[in-house]
Amino acid sequence: MSTTGTLTASSEELDGFSASVARAYFPHDLAIRAQAAGPAELRAVDLGPIRLARIGWGSEVAVESDHPGAWAVNVPRSGVLEARVGGRHVLSLDGQATVCPPDQPTRMTRWSADCSIVGMRVDRDYLADEVSALVGMHVDRLPAQLDLRTGGGRTWMALLTSIGAEALVSPELARDPRVSRRLAGTLSAAFVTACFPEEPMQGEIRPRIVSRVVAAMEEDPARDWTASDLARTAGVGIRRLQQGFRHYLGSTPTQELTAIRLRRVHADLLGGNADSVTEAAYRWGFTHLGRFAAAYKNHYGVTPSHTLRCT
Repeated sequence: MSTTGTLTASSEELDGFSASVARAYFPHDLAIRAQAAGPAELRAVDLGPIRLARIGWGSEVAVESDHPGAWAVNVPRSGVLEARVGGRHVLSLDGQATVCPPDQPTRMTRWSADCSIVGMRVDRDYLADEVSALVGMHVDRLPAQLDLRTGGGRTWMALLTSIGAEALVSPELARDPRVSRRLAGTLSAAFVTACFPEEPMQGEIRPRIVSRVVAAMEEDPARDWTASDLARTAGVGIRRLQQGFRHYLGSTPTQELTAIRLRRVHADLLGGNADSVTEAAYRWGFTHLGRFAAAYKNHYGVTPSHTLRCT
């Protein structure tokens, strides 16, 4: 099968089915432990840096994989999934997820015949960047097992289920790289939040971290800055950066960026460096003219067109 679609197989076809699982999810060694209890089933969705898979073997099996180049997060929706992950014994049932690191041997010693998993494969470097940007942690701090019954774990599981189902029903979502990348970002951000539910301040954020971000925005205010971009510039997680801005500036990074852009537009309008309000707004990174005009009037007490007429 392709990396997006659905496949079923009988117990006599597990060799070919295993090859399809390898293409859609991870290469592996398969050992059949007991007689088949039902058909095997594979559903897969490719979202670029993330792949989703629903896998049931229909037989009790053992599966071993090094998970080359990517993390595997396996959620049993029924049955039992028992594994050795990095020397640790991990037993997951419905409501728990087994987190398998990349490029390290993991052995699913018991994958029961009635066990169907929802799996999320995440490219190693992509997840490392997400963890660093969102929480300022190293990816090695990810837990070997994740509780999905409360809080962030439950939220991530709900997103995983709904996005996977919708992408299977509407495969054009997965085929559009602009959409698939956003869906992948949503899933990865929710997963990271679930793995790091509380991020205590690790020492006080120094003013230089905030100053570094402000300086970067001042240098290139028209850039399409994202929260991840700003956090990487600061070298901390998004939440820590927001805490620092609130503590030292009483605003968020987005609010500060807007203020910088408004000052640039205001200067251009006063100095006669723009023929129109639209030209000045676009020049400094505003793409929605209605929101820009409202922000300008709120900040300066007059409309941008009034400023331009007064020059």
